[in-house]
Amino acid sequence: QVQLVESGGGLVQAGGSLRLSCAASGRTFSNYAMGWFRQAPGKEREFVGAISRSGSSTWYADSVKGRFTISRDNAKNTVYLQLNSLKPEDTAVYYCAAKISMVQVTLSVKYDYWGQGTQVTVSS
Repeated sequence: QVQLVESGGGLVQAGGSLRLSCAASGRTFSNYAMGWFRQAPGKEREFVGAISRSGSSTWYADSVKGRFTISRDNAKNTVYLQLNSLKPEDTAVYYCAAKISMVQVTLSVKYDYWGQGTQVTVSS
C-alpha cells in the first residue's frame, strides 16, 4: 500500500501561483511514477501532469503546458506541482496518484493509489 497526502491548495487570484505537495508513505517511493489530476465540479477527472520514477521525464496536459511544473524529491518521498499564471478555469480539486507501470501515465484508471485531494480556487 502507498498512502498519499496532498497539501498546498488554497484561494488565489488569477495570475497567481501555488505549489502543491504530495507526501508518500508505505512503499519505496522511487518505484512509482507519479501523476497529478484534477476534477472540477460537474466535470470528469482530467490529467494534469506526470513524472517518471527518476524524475527525468515529465508529461503535461496541453491546457497547463508552460504554466505548471511537476517535480519530485525521492529523498523526501514527495512530488510537487508548481502552478503559475493561474486562471479561473484551473479551479478544481487536485489529486496526486501513484502507479508502478510507466505506460499510459495520462490515464487515471491506470493509477494504483490516490490521495484525498486538495482544493485550488482561482478567483477572477
